Amino acid sequence: MSQKETIHLRDLMPGVLSSMDAIKDSFGYFETHESQQVDRASVEAVMQELTDRLDNNFPYFHPQYAAQMLKPPHPVAMAAYMATMMINPNNHSIDGSRATTEMEREVLAQLREMFGYPAEGLGHLTWSGTTANLEALWISREINPGKAVAHSKDSHYTHSRMAEVLNIPSIGIATEPDGRMSLEALERELQTGKIGVVVATLGTTGLGAVDPLADIIPLARRYGARVHVDTAYGGFFTLIPDELDAETYRHFAAIKDSDSVVVDPHKHGLQPYGCGAVLFPTLDIGKFYKHDSPYTYFASTELHFGEIQLECSRAGASAAALWATLKVFPLTREGLGAVIAPGRRAARNWWNLIEESEVLMAYQKPELDIITYLPKAKSMSQLDEISHKLFVMAADTSRPQQTHLATYVTKQRNLEDRGIHLEWDSPQARIMRSVLMKPEQESLIPEMHWHVEQWTKRAMGLPSGLDG
Repeated sequence: MSQKETIHLRDLMPGVLSSMDAIKDSFGYFETHESQQVDRASVEAVMQELTDRLDNNFPYFHPQYAAQMLKPPHPVAMAAYMATMMINPNNHSIDGSRATTEMEREVLAQLREMFGYPAEGLGHLTWSGTTANLEALWISREINPGKAVAHSKDSHYTHSRMAEVLNIPSIGIATEPDGRMSLEALERELQTGKIGVVVATLGTTGLGAVDPLADIIPLARRYGARVHVDTAYGGFFTLIPDELDAETYRHFAAIKDSDSVVVDPHKHGLQPYGCGAVLFPTLDIGKFYKHDSPYTYFASTELHFGEIQLECSRAGASAAALWATLKVFPLTREGLGAVIAPGRRAARNWWNLIEESEVLMAYQKPELDIITYLPKAKSMSQLDEISHKLFVMAADTSRPQQTHLATYVTKQRNLEDRGIHLEWDSPQARIMRSVLMKPEQESLIPEMHWHVEQWTKRAMGLPSGLDG
């Protein structure tokens, strides 16, 4: 029976480098051109300067970093990426990426199966969720030319930005107090006949809210609109239905009925930037990609990824890294799901602690692994001031004790909708937001909560356990 252990990059790289050198040497030795030869001492000095400068970063890799959506890639992904980078394949065509094209096909099949899409659908990896969303919206524009993109007002700004790129209107749909798209507001816009595609976000980047996809799909169909799912952040939560509220999972289960979906393996999939993916359930959208490249496709009669994507050159190393990772952490509850579930539990546990706090209150109940909360202030201006102090104090200590948090800007109406009433002496204020996407954070929540409470007390001028 195999035993699990922690693997570090330094454990994997000697074997990887040896194997890749053997592959390269099998084609015959050649002398590196003198133009690429370097002075070793100079290079070592540059590398030292590089690592010195990289020290000027927040600890994005550390579980005490609970600010932005940053998660370290797994050593398996890093080793696979570097191994493949040594031969640098381009997954635009099979001619430039024989092995990694096959790997990309295999991981796409796994992603389609995870979302319940048919095996014969189209799709590919991308550099980012932004380009993946652009591609899905472009297809919708081609099918419904001139019509608008509708998206939640809490959705990622990429949708309004990409609508500008595509020269089509975008319409922000109001949200309910739980951060989800309002079905009533959506239907009012659909009744105008101006909407060509509705974007449902399953895991908003601000609040982690899940739009009511299962209800959006039949509503959009009634008015002839397509439905695109932006689950760049939340897509892999599909793997842990037992950890989600039943209503939340009902909407993840509806992805199979959508017209397109985007997910970012470089968020919860343990991948380095950039690795996104866009998927379509049918083959018929392939006709929109038609183009001619007289020098690219010649060594294979099979479909090249360059024939079904807007991007051109793409790193085959991204496909290899994801392929290797999914071999070790398959898209199952026991595989990658086991890596994601602790973050969901961490958010739920922290919410429970905040509900009992004397100085903090929850902004809303988390659906995934993002939690928003705020100091119990008397006014908007005081709330903004305390939140900023808390943000600064958490990181302004020695490195082993730092806790990195983020803030989130909210307005009077959003607070009132959630039953929070203050003196409205300012139109908006910052509150706190924490992203708990590292599995190690689950065990740190009691300690993290205690520190946040104490920093909040200090920011409010109250006695705290950190004083004295």
